[in-house]
Amino acid sequence: MAKKKRTFEESMQRLEEIVDALEQEELPLEQAIKLYKEGLTLSAVCKECLATAEGEVVLLQKEAGAWKEEPFATEAGV
Repeated sequence: MAKKKRTFEESMQRLEEIVDALEQEELPLEQAIKLYKEGLTLSAVCKECLATAEGEVVLLQKEAGAWKEEPFATEAGV
């Protein structure tokens, strides 16, 4: 059976669980590497979800005639 695609929220929650587990430093190396790989995959999924959402917001703004090109504020850019 195919795996169910996780939502953004589910992916973020699992990613937080992985970070917590890796920060405990009590994992065997093989398990830590496995979790790290899973984390990288989840990170890419979240990034893709955010890019898709940003594109939808831009499209909606253009359709509403409220479009002016401004990048989204980031923590580093605040």
